[in-house]
Amino acid sequence: MATSTPVRHAWRALIGLLAVTAVLFGVNALGVYVFKTSAGAPASSWSPELALDLQGGTQIILAAQTADGAAPSGEQMTQAVTIIRQRVDASGVGEADVTTEGGRNVVVQIPGEADEETRQRIQDSAQLQLRPVLVESGEVSGSFIGQDGTATPYPTPDPSLAATPTASPTNGSDVSWITPKLQAEFQAYDCANPTNDPANAPDADPLITCSTDGTAKYILGPVEIKGDDVADASSGVVQTNGQWAVNLVFNAEGTEKFTEISQRLYPLQRPLNQFAFVLDGTVLSAPSMNGIITDGKPQITGSFTQESAKTLADQLKYGALPLSFTVQSSDTISATLGSQQLMIGLIAGLIGLALVAVYSLTVYRALGTVIMASLVVMGVLTYITLCILAWRMGYRLSLAGVAGVIVSIGFTADSFIIYFERIRDELRDGKSITAAVEDGWSRAKRTIYISKSINVLAAVVLYILADATVKGFAFTLGLTTVIDVLIFILFTHPVMQLLARTRFFGSGHPLSGLDPTALGAVYRGRAQFRAPVAPTGRVARSRGEAERRQTIAERKRAAQQGDAGSTPADDTVSPSKGGRN
Repeated sequence: MATSTPVRHAWRALIGLLAVTAVLFGVNALGVYVFKTSAGAPASSWSPELALDLQGGTQIILAAQTADGAAPSGEQMTQAVTIIRQRVDASGVGEADVTTEGGRNVVVQIPGEADEETRQRIQDSAQLQLRPVLVESGEVSGSFIGQDGTATPYPTPDPSLAATPTASPTNGSDVSWITPKLQAEFQAYDCANPTNDPANAPDADPLITCSTDGTAKYILGPVEIKGDDVADASSGVVQTNGQWAVNLVFNAEGTEKFTEISQRLYPLQRPLNQFAFVLDGTVLSAPSMNGIITDGKPQITGSFTQESAKTLADQLKYGALPLSFTVQSSDTISATLGSQQLMIGLIAGLIGLALVAVYSLTVYRALGTVIMASLVVMGVLTYITLCILAWRMGYRLSLAGVAGVIVSIGFTADSFIIYFERIRDELRDGKSITAAVEDGWSRAKRTIYISKSINVLAAVVLYILADATVKGFAFTLGLTTVIDVLIFILFTHPVMQLLARTRFFGSGHPLSGLDPTALGAVYRGRAQFRAPVAPTGRVARSRGEAERRQTIAERKRAAQQGDAGSTPADDTVSPSKGGRN
């Protein structure tokens, strides 16, 4: 005999669930055994990453500094916190906490140990400037004797050298900016000297600076475009040479300025046809102008790696900080709640799971095992999903997230209870167990879909509007709700379809939870009813519910059958004997 369609659908759903589970474990296995971080460690793990409140981490305190030494305004501090938080999130670190302290400090708390790139990303002010190149290393030849009477490499320039251009410069690329004093300072400039800080040089004056790796030295013209004119930035691979690059998009004003610059630089010879992207006074790249760019979308190329290109793009994309910051302290902090609170949360979850198990087995008998199996499958999928999200999105499980998982146990049990009660209602109407499973599914799924949609919507709104400490709860609640619906479709209903065709469940065994007699079934089919009995206890309550569900026509029919089944008196008519005429 060919397998029935519901059975085939059930096996297909279970195989699909098994395939989804295998794919999730396979993806995480790639992160554990194949992909590596920049430090050489596995990119993923077989355990979810923990947030700051459970794991501890790194605390960096940044002290704000203003040009005139005055206290920063509240607006400046708020903007700085927003930008720093965006930078931390872009680095892939989840559940970080960025707050102000004392009106002048910004406290950044990062789960785990912060690497050097993350620290640099946080404290860099990302003051982007676009300056034309006047002189590149080696263009000014020869040596000079400085005030101290020594020759190159680093003598002290003679202060009597002329510092004013002999002719007034006409644009940023005019070599008239190079005065004898500036030329001497350039030759004496030591890129490795930490006292040389070009970050605060005036915008309207030329700048002597070096490349980020210290291998090139430049004289740059005045600032012609600032970072405020950058609308967007992204990193990517140049298809022609496979090198990493940073792609910029200027706003309307920046596009107009850059068009004029490209028109001026394109006809010139090296190094005057170069322009330098300067970040905090250091040259990131000084490419030559190979054409006139009018769309405002230049590309920065250089010695970028994937990490450095992404870091720069994030800094430029999220804008320059309104203040400059110095690192006041950087310490490793212990977990604020730690393993003890995590253990308490896990115990609470186990207690909730045990209570659900006791209730399910008491009320639904053997059907309770289906609820427990569904919860186990949901737990496995939730666990591996959190591991993958920690790798791909930097998500970290906080105590609020643990609470969301615990709450989801009750929500998940609700779905199964709705489904099982629908099946029981169909059994009370006299349907077979296989028919009750299918009809109960048709009725229950609409209710469950609506309720789960509301749960997901509430989680999304809470995640968007709530404080960072509550986002973990909203995220895990929404995630487990989606997984709950998946389990309901691919596991619970298919398992019920298969169990309904077994001897134990299909015959309505008293311990199966699907016993029509225990449920008080009355209606046996079209115009067929059970003979009235005198029920007691729980059966009486169940039968009373079934009778209330009968239509008026069904009740009349039941009454008629009851009358027909009674034994009437033997009344006869016979002629009288000896009667009078």
